[in-house]
Amino acid sequence: MSTAAISVDEFQALEQKVLRAVEIVKREREARAAAEAEVVSLREQLTVQSSLTDETNAELKSLQKERDDVRQRVEKMLAQMDELL
Repeated sequence: MSTAAISVDEFQALEQKVLRAVEIVKREREARAAAEAEVVSLREQLTVQSSLTDETNAELKSLQKERDDVRQRVEKMLAQMDELL
């Protein structure tokens, strides 16, 4: 037997290592694909939530302005009532 030749047992052991490595790479690729899909989903959710936040902030500003307007009107009416008394 020459020095370059390997035994059947060594070849089978090498084959098993290669098969395990292939399985590991396959699992890691699947995990990466799942993680990338989750990132896409989370980005979509973030976009939706950001839009909702913008809408909510706009509504809040509108309601605060309306509240201030009502407060001014009430204060004006109270001042007019004080003048009558």
